[in-house]
Amino acid sequence: MSKVIKYKVEFFTDWHCGSGLSSGSDLDLLVIKDKDHLPYIPGKTIKGLVRESIEEICNFQNTKNANEIIAVFGEESKSQGCVFFTNIEMNKDLRKSIISNKLQKYLYRSIASTAIHNEGEKKGTAIENSLRKMEVTVPCSLEGEILDVPDDFVEMMEAGLKFIKRLGQNRNRGLGNCRIIVEKGGEK
Repeated sequence: MSKVIKYKVEFFTDWHCGSGLSSGSDLDLLVIKDKDHLPYIPGKTIKGLVRESIEEICNFQNTKNANEIIAVFGEESKSQGCVFFTNIEMNKDLRKSIISNKLQKYLYRSIASTAIHNEGEKKGTAIENSLRKMEVTVPCSLEGEILDVPDDFVEMMEAGLKFIKRLGQNRNRGLGNCRIIVEKGGEK
């Protein structure tokens, strides 16, 4: 028997989950968006973060079972594992409201940063040609599911989700502060 884990990601700060695209001279990094221009987090992104969290928890508790983790998550480029992470998206009602009122543009803003010289005569000044602008998503809540979680791995999967406190690019610079709330699990 397997379970479905439903969870919510609540962002407290702006966040950036990159698309790998730019908008020419205006923005160097764009947020990944769906066909309706709404932000989402790809399932493979959260899968990697949860796996990393579970490995850290297991290392800390000295209970690491590599074979079980590989069975659940898969082995890079060799096997997929038994679980499936859906994309993390806004709930249906909020999506519908934003789309029908054409509010997508209010979900994003741009921020700029530049590199600074840290030694020598130019210490404290901007490094030439280092100005970068990136699009970020404003704080919001998204929902996702993990399918086909083995019964004996549900507790560990939930702990791995709750362990994540930052998500997306520039996590070490204040972006992507979040909380993950496990809503409910159920049998498949």
